[in-house]
Amino acid sequence: MSRAPIATEQKVAEKLTILNDRCIGILTRIYNIKKACGDAKSKPAFLSDKSLESCIKHIVRKFPNIDSKSLQALSSVRTDIMKSLSLYYYTFVDLLDLKDHISELLTLMGVLGMHESLDIGISYDLTKGYLDLVINYVTLMVLLSRVEDRKAVLGLFNAAHEMVNNQGDPSFPRLGQMIMDYEVPLKKLSEEFVPHTKLLSAALSSLHQLYPRRNLKADQWRAAQMLSLVNNPSQLLNPAQTDTMPCEYLSLDTLERWISLGYLLIPHTLQNPQVLDIWTQTLQTGWVITLFRDEVLHIHSFIQSFLETRKELSKRVSDVKESYNTAVSTAPLMHRERRKYLRTALKELSLILTDQPGLLGPKALFVFMGLSFARDEVLWLLRHHENPPLQKVKSGKSAEDLVDRQLPELLFHMEELRALVKKYSQVLQRYYIQYLNGYDAIALNQLMQSLQNLPEDESIILSSMCSEIGQLSVKQVDEGGSQSINLSSVTNENGQLTVKQVDEGSSFDFRGIRLDWFRIQAYSTQNRTGLQLRDNREMAALINQIVFHTKMVDYLDEMLNETSDLSIFCFFSKQFEDNFHMCLEFPAQNRYIIAFPLICSHMQACTHEVCPEERYHIRERSLSVVNMFLEEMAKEAKNIITTICDEQCILSDKLLPKHTVPLILSHKKKEKKKKKEEAAEGRPGHESYRKTREELTTMDKLHMALTELCFAINYCSQVQVWEYTFAPREYLYQHLEQRFARALVGMVMYNETTSEIAKPSELLTSVRTYMSVLQTVENYVHIDITRVFNNVLLQQTQLQDSHGEKTITALYNTWYADILLRRVSAGHIVFSKNQRAFVSLTSEGAQPFAAEEFSDVNELRALAELIGPYGMKALNENLMWHIANQVQELRRLVVINKEVLLSMRTNFDKPEQMKDLFKKLQQVDSVLSRMQIIGVILCFRQLAQEALTDALEQRIPFLMSSIADFRHHVPNGDTMIENIKLQLVNEMSSAAGHRCEVDPALVHVLRAHKSEVHDDEFIVTCLLMVFVAVSIPKLARMDSTCYKTAYQSHANNSHCLALGINTLFAALFTYCGRAQDIEERLKEFLALASSSLLRLGKENDKEVIKHRDATYILLHEIVGESPFLTMDLLEACFPYALIRNAYHAVHKADQHG
Repeated sequence: MSRAPIATEQKVAEKLTILNDRCIGILTRIYNIKKACGDAKSKPAFLSDKSLESCIKHIVRKFPNIDSKSLQALSSVRTDIMKSLSLYYYTFVDLLDLKDHISELLTLMGVLGMHESLDIGISYDLTKGYLDLVINYVTLMVLLSRVEDRKAVLGLFNAAHEMVNNQGDPSFPRLGQMIMDYEVPLKKLSEEFVPHTKLLSAALSSLHQLYPRRNLKADQWRAAQMLSLVNNPSQLLNPAQTDTMPCEYLSLDTLERWISLGYLLIPHTLQNPQVLDIWTQTLQTGWVITLFRDEVLHIHSFIQSFLETRKELSKRVSDVKESYNTAVSTAPLMHRERRKYLRTALKELSLILTDQPGLLGPKALFVFMGLSFARDEVLWLLRHHENPPLQKVKSGKSAEDLVDRQLPELLFHMEELRALVKKYSQVLQRYYIQYLNGYDAIALNQLMQSLQNLPEDESIILSSMCSEIGQLSVKQVDEGGSQSINLSSVTNENGQLTVKQVDEGSSFDFRGIRLDWFRIQAYSTQNRTGLQLRDNREMAALINQIVFHTKMVDYLDEMLNETSDLSIFCFFSKQFEDNFHMCLEFPAQNRYIIAFPLICSHMQACTHEVCPEERYHIRERSLSVVNMFLEEMAKEAKNIITTICDEQCILSDKLLPKHTVPLILSHKKKEKKKKKEEAAEGRPGHESYRKTREELTTMDKLHMALTELCFAINYCSQVQVWEYTFAPREYLYQHLEQRFARALVGMVMYNETTSEIAKPSELLTSVRTYMSVLQTVENYVHIDITRVFNNVLLQQTQLQDSHGEKTITALYNTWYADILLRRVSAGHIVFSKNQRAFVSLTSEGAQPFAAEEFSDVNELRALAELIGPYGMKALNENLMWHIANQVQELRRLVVINKEVLLSMRTNFDKPEQMKDLFKKLQQVDSVLSRMQIIGVILCFRQLAQEALTDALEQRIPFLMSSIADFRHHVPNGDTMIENIKLQLVNEMSSAAGHRCEVDPALVHVLRAHKSEVHDDEFIVTCLLMVFVAVSIPKLARMDSTCYKTAYQSHANNSHCLALGINTLFAALFTYCGRAQDIEERLKEFLALASSSLLRLGKENDKEVIKHRDATYILLHEIVGESPFLTMDLLEACFPYALIRNAYHAVHKADQHG
């Protein structure tokens, strides 16, 4: 005869814990199989194979009695079938094994007479573990019945197994029977639980007091001031506790699943009015309940179809229908009001606890209750929004109440409370270590003294528990070290544990205490004499309280997961994203939008070690979603900032001087008073006048939206999702940088077709306005906007940015070199020496643009501010490249005329011979025009360099004075070392905008164009000099050489030859290695030019000497521009009286003309 089982030997507590965890693992695997089989893309290929279609139909039809001989079509793919379907098949085998263990444990608990121990208020862990196991078992079987192709998968695998091994899988007969038994799961389950009625009924009956107390409406919460810390100020510091502390934060969703599904397993108990009442209450709170993740059960239709098969319960069908109508018509409104109350309650909690985190200790229960309540409401909304009622009810308005635009606020306050618990975990530890040591240990010891006839097992456990918590110290928290509580440790003579200080940084571990309390609950059975918890409710309440206190020390993360885990959003991804976008479009909720990225960090919690293959997919999904959320948030903030910037740029543009002209004209005219008022309204600044603050302008709304959104972005510096860290501010930083770069280029408004471009000064004004708006972002978010400016503006000084796009530098470089200067060469635009700008000679409108509006001092200074020294260097290099191309052509012309030029160089003092030789020269006009082009380019470059110097002297005066000091003290370059030093100083000076005797940039470009210097290069340069000198008199013949005294310039820009000749020949001789000969060669040039011009005095042909005076002035300007030639030399070669008379003549002609 077998011995009756003893409760202390059966390890019921351990089995319940292990089996519940195993149930979740198998549920996860069955869930993934169901999803895979339901999706054509992910289901096993064999199930969709047309060639196997007849075999699969045969298997499903004959299941589970399948004759493999009739499935010869499978023989060719039998190995592949086994390999592909093995994971699916053995998951069902594991389920069968789990079913056996669950049945065994449920039977054991019945034999042990545990029905009297199952009371949620006393034996919380035992009752919860039992009910979880029962409902997990039901869920497994219901989910199993929903798996498509389950018969095909099992039949195919078994057939393939039989073909490979000459016998079917040993588990298949029982597995096939299980599949057939649970085709209608509830029918089979209700039969299975007939022997367990007493046990299950006892557990569910203990919920009769708890559920009505937990299932309250928002008005009842409000009346009781639920979760409020300030409703009774005198109790503010008192610890929040009840006799049933774990029940206070138990999920209401879980309670409803226990009751609604639990009583279906023992349906005859529904004849009891009290049972029926509590059961119908659960059915009135909604029309779907959660099975697993996003798998739900339309509970009313599910129950109805079952009850209709039971004649004795047919009266209950009307109750179910009535409950359904009530649920559809009233539940959405009830839950909406609950969410509304919870938003304010959790906000109050977070505000008070943020201000006084010390209250987290005594009021921790309130935090976990609030989180649990809120999580229940979020889950309810998710599943009911996704699964609308199957049948409409006339009075129902569920659709409106199932869309909650304020949901982000509730989610945010949940995240805020979670963050507070994590941040101040040490506050909780300190408080509850003192509580356990100073109160719980003493109270437990006193209760133990009053107990009589305490069995040895319970006595050892309770004594060690009392000893361990009595020896705790706050010092362990402060030192970062702790004490590991292990109730199986060896005790000393007094029955107390030996306390050991563990290494610094280790954590508390009270799992032993909690497991032993679970064991005591399992020991308290009807069949065993000893400690009966139902007779010692005070002790049960105290130890439940102690267990809660230990969880506050070592189990905080798990407590947060238990009460506020929102990883379910991973499986309601469409709703998750829809709610995010709804929040993004609703400014009043923008500040709470950070809750969505934070929820992505929960998603790791929904994985299970029994199903490791889904970790990768959940990980990828959560990472992609958090990245998308942060991108969208940053993009929206960027768009708002851009809109504000654009508006401010428009307002700033109205302040430009060009817009004052209409106002000045309107003042000059004598208009009516009314019209004057209308004109005044259009003035800049009018938009700032307000009649009332209640009227929000567009800018007000934009700033409000930006403030709210930036609060969310700034809420946390980083979001941890799996092993990755996301920084919300970096997303905003990147978007602002990209947007600022695009805006800068856009504000240039360059149009290749019309050659239009923004004036640099106006662009600078817009850029400064844009930057001033961006700087205000620092008031909302802790980011360094200077980083944005430095990165973007520095890239804009290059010809391409980091993305390969054109920059401000590239656009202005192209416009000035290819459009402005080309139009100067074409005529009608002159370089004015006294205005220091290029000026249009034609009337307004004749040219597409006014040259002076883009080339005067202010514009070029603005350009220098925008593109900086690097950009100006790029502009210079482009200009020098154009000059080098002209030099190449000039060399070609010299080579053509080489013999004639050699003769002219040696016979310059023989007028008649020179006259004849001059006639032999070819393409003289081309030489002059090319030299004029070079002169124009160099004049523009000089203006640009002066503007750069002005800008740098304002920005870096000390550095500029140091450069000037270098220039002043640099050696002349007599030796090689001194020459190198001189070159370096010249390059530095040129980069800073200073003018040098020899232009280093031009020399560098000439060398780049022609790497080797030939022996005749010096001769060619000398002959070019001769060519230019003897060609100058020809300018007198040209009508366009007339001198414009108002601009101090020649109409054809011949005066630019002065700078061109001096700069070009100095660079060419330096390039040839004859820098020391520059002065001598230029003296030669002066002699040639002056003798050629003096011959003009003997000419009588009026056409030849038409603009002789203007040409004489050019010679004076050449000497004036030269750092090598002096006025004394000019006087020696050319009578100064001629120059003086020339100036007198051109001024007189200009006045009369």
